[in-house]
Amino acid sequence: MSAPSRRDDPVVTSYALAPTRTITAGGETFAYRELGPRGGVPVVFFVHLAATLDNWDPRIVDAVAAGRHVIAFDQLGVGGSSGSVPDTIEAAAKDAYTFVTALGHDVIDVFSFSMGGMIAQDLVVAHPTLVRRLVLTGTGPRGGKDIDKVAGTTYYDILRATLTRSDPKEFLFFHRDAVGKKAAREFIGRLAERTTDRDAKISTKAFSTQLKAIKAYGRSAPSDLSVITAPTLIANGDHDRMVPSPLSEDLHRRIEGSELVIYPNSGHGGIFQFHEQFAPVAVRFLGPA
Repeated sequence: MSAPSRRDDPVVTSYALAPTRTITAGGETFAYRELGPRGGVPVVFFVHLAATLDNWDPRIVDAVAAGRHVIAFDQLGVGGSSGSVPDTIEAAAKDAYTFVTALGHDVIDVFSFSMGGMIAQDLVVAHPTLVRRLVLTGTGPRGGKDIDKVAGTTYYDILRATLTRSDPKEFLFFHRDAVGKKAAREFIGRLAERTTDRDAKISTKAFSTQLKAIKAYGRSAPSDLSVITAPTLIANGDHDRMVPSPLSEDLHRRIEGSELVIYPNSGHGGIFQFHEQFAPVAVRFLGPA
């Protein structure tokens, strides 16, 4: 098992080259990667449905890591982490807290996408002082309208992708017009830049469990997001089919003082389609450590 990195370890600035490490906490082993300069408050990345460490867009991760200590991790039961996928978003948030505190951090910044944003919200609600700055992208609030329909949309697009021998993310994250198809191909290409030490893909059982957790989250009573006092950046595409774009506006209304960025002619993966514009926005928002 790998040990947590030390401050005198060589600084890695490319996500494609960041070594996979492990740490044991709460009786389970978490797999994670870190890069960027050590010291100060780290930026912890919370990943999306069915995703492993290999599903982060390196253009966004590398931009943040140019000036900040970045940590990305596999949820339990996924990729290189042990255990089983939690069957609720609340449980996933508890696991995230276990992981973060095991690394010795009592304050973090958060960058989250989709299901990761749901987990991040539950984490902040449970531990309001843990998160200093919060980035929520392609996500929505607990009890948000039509979040519980994500399973139907997901399975439909997986079928479409199978019939065309494509990656499901090309359908789930992007429009199927010429611009969207080009952005999708480029995004999938960037995800393949790491050629060694890659994660195993999520199992069918784990994927199904995550979908059920999201469905329950969508059908739950809303959380009191007024407890979120950390500066918050919210971003999405204007036609998100997975987590409907109006839910980003809903989050913006619920989180006082939050900033909202909506990208045109784009879907769930709007921040990836517009990574050249969004990465600098995220870097400026997150600021120095």
